[in-house]
Amino acid sequence: MSDIVLSASVRQNLLSLQSTADLLSTTQNRLATGKKVNSALDNPTNFFTAQSLDSRASDINNLLDGIGNGVQVLQAANTGITSLQKLVDSAKSIAQQVLQAPVGYSTKSTVTSAVAVGPASNLVDGVGIKSGDTLTIAATGGGTATSITFGASETLDQFNAALAPNNLQASLDNAGKLVITTTNDAASATIGAVASSSSGTVGTAFTSLTATAPVADAGSQATRANLVSQYNNIIAQITTTAQDSSYNGINLLNGDNLKLTFNETGKSTLNISGVTFSATGLGLATLTSGTDFLDSGSANKVITKLGTASSSLRSQASALGSNLSVVQIRQDFSKNLINVLQTGSSNLTLADTNQAAANSQALSTRQSIAVSALALANQSQQSVLQLLR
Repeated sequence: MSDIVLSASVRQNLLSLQSTADLLSTTQNRLATGKKVNSALDNPTNFFTAQSLDSRASDINNLLDGIGNGVQVLQAANTGITSLQKLVDSAKSIAQQVLQAPVGYSTKSTVTSAVAVGPASNLVDGVGIKSGDTLTIAATGGGTATSITFGASETLDQFNAALAPNNLQASLDNAGKLVITTTNDAASATIGAVASSSSGTVGTAFTSLTATAPVADAGSQATRANLVSQYNNIIAQITTTAQDSSYNGINLLNGDNLKLTFNETGKSTLNISGVTFSATGLGLATLTSGTDFLDSGSANKVITKLGTASSSLRSQASALGSNLSVVQIRQDFSKNLINVLQTGSSNLTLADTNQAAANSQALSTRQSIAVSALALANQSQQSVLQLLR
């Protein structure tokens, strides 16, 4: 309004009042929003820097959900391994019961020398067994075939030491004859074919020998069949437990893999390979009643396989524990980094509310003074008006 003429004093007070009003508006806006930089117009450098920090913090925060899911996947797998280890231990306990159970045969396979031999201190008597005689017995119950050449002296203990790798043992009966039987480890087996350099020679110990077959004990075999059934139930649970150890559709015990991303660029990752820990994957299989657990040997084979399965479980548990530790460390790192980024952004944009409140109070006072000064400046013009009246 260029046709209105203000005196210099009024104009100066008006400018001061307008400046105070602008400052008061800015201060009140800071108090209302809590920020000193609300747009690029306030401070371009701080605004865009803070925006970049907030964006990175948001990206990392979005990745935290995936990292958290990864932790749960690993914990689910670890829980599964713990349960699998307990099941394997239970299966091993059943197999060990077979070792403690009575022999499954009332009579084991036996072969008795045709004639008496020397005493236990020296089986070579020069008649039944002569120096230079040889004895061979085919592999028995998965053992190593026996081949013995008698010297001038052969004690019963030495003879038994030679028979042991073939799951055989010997003793002397009341008639002084040599009795060879299978050990408990091969109680279900029949002694392999027996041959000797003196076979067919009348009056020698190993003339035309044929081993008798073992005779099963019905009660003992029924007990062992029941243990086979219990064992098979546990083997089935091993497979289902491994299949149930999943989280959010990922199962590290059923062949799935897990990939975790730790930063917003996707360059920091962790790949965790899964395993197949079903019964088959652990090298375990169901047993057949009437075929397995018949003697200590078959039970020991199962125990060996269970031991190998336990080792695999412990090894994988260690690997999962290591990976879980890494993921949890990165999870904590990401949380702390988000806090650092957000703090940096806040330092660039947040207002000091205490200072803003003090400024607001001071500006309110200044505004009141400016209004009063403007009124005083107008008094001279009012005096002229009084004269005109």
